Amino acid sequence: MTDQTTITPETAHEGLLDDWMPRRELAGIIGVSADTLKRWETRRIGPPCIRIGRKVLYRRGAVRDWLLEQENRKTAGRGRSGR
Repeated sequence: MTDQTTITPETAHEGLLDDWMPRRELAGIIGVSADTLKRWETRRIGPPCIRIGRKVLYRRGAVRDWLLEQENRKTAGRGRSGR
């Protein structure tokens, strides 16, 4: 006997946005304001995001990658002085 789950229009979207977070949530997590994230988006220096209407979403994996990139950029810029 197999477990057959019926997908209905009401349940089809469940889990679809699990890996995404809104701007305010990300701002709270990384300790900057939502306005700062908005400025970074305009200047293309912040984590990648998508827009759905007025809603701005960040994929958690892309934010992790962006943070690692920032870390690597900082350590690469130290040069030989070790400071």
